[in-house]
Amino acid sequence: MTDKNNISKNSPIARYRRYLQLEKSMSANTIDAYLSDVVKLENFLEETGKDSIVAAVDDIRQFFVSLADVGIGARSRARILSSLRSYYGFLRMDEYLTDDPTEGIQSPKIGRHLPDVLALEEIDAMINAIDLSSAEGQRNRAMIEIMYSCGLRVSELCSLCLSDLYREEEFIKVSGKGGKQRLVPLSSRAIEELNAYLAERSHINIRPGCEDSIFISERRGKPLSRITVFHIVKELAALAGIEKSVSPHTFRHSFATHLLEGGANLRVIQSMLGHESISTTEIYTHIDRSRLRREIIEHHPRNKRMKNK
Repeated sequence: MTDKNNISKNSPIARYRRYLQLEKSMSANTIDAYLSDVVKLENFLEETGKDSIVAAVDDIRQFFVSLADVGIGARSRARILSSLRSYYGFLRMDEYLTDDPTEGIQSPKIGRHLPDVLALEEIDAMINAIDLSSAEGQRNRAMIEIMYSCGLRVSELCSLCLSDLYREEEFIKVSGKGGKQRLVPLSSRAIEELNAYLAERSHINIRPGCEDSIFISERRGKPLSRITVFHIVKELAALAGIEKSVSPHTFRHSFATHLLEGGANLRVIQSMLGHESISTTEIYTHIDRSRLRREIIEHHPRNKRMKNK
């Protein structure tokens, strides 16, 4: 069985990995996800005595049938197909083959998913649920405040560095997907919470090589992991009595939605979020419209009259 961590260095997959690293400048996490999807296909084909170089359209189609059979959802199957199209595009470019078997595969239909959004009062409730007497209390306050007020992905939060921080100018430099950088303004509240945390951070025993990282684990002296941030957010949501599905990404959704509700231009939100395409940002217009519809149904006098009949 093929393993993405044990690939022959001269194999097509290894060359593809180098292509993603050197020519596409993708992050390690993105490359890992792409390779994982390619390996899923290779392991499926291995059972039929084939590999990705000789696979035909029917082989790829059967692979996706098998994914559906084991309960892989449409959204995940669409992502896997996107990874395979990238891989086969590379194989054609590198002249491993002339025909792309993924061209005959239709992407699964995905219903538009409107993510949960936190109200400002719910965000404040989570921040207020933090125990400031604990060693991690002020760090967690600064972390939640920056994640929300800057609209960061959790990976961007965990990789923030002191050298990315421009406190006098009230900006922070964020390294997003594909290593693309953007400047995001810091709110006065975020600066206040961050300054309070950095005063405490100076007393942490930080491991060599990690000195530039902003958010540090008190116990390990290393940058916080995404999993740790996820657990912190889940715990705070429970303490605040929030029953919605809350994850670090919920703060990013809430940030964008609140900007849109406040009248921000969609292009500005796109820039703040680091979206390459405006179509990615446009989901927030759908969130706003769905909320508007609920408000109209609840408050419009004609709707109220019909409910009272």
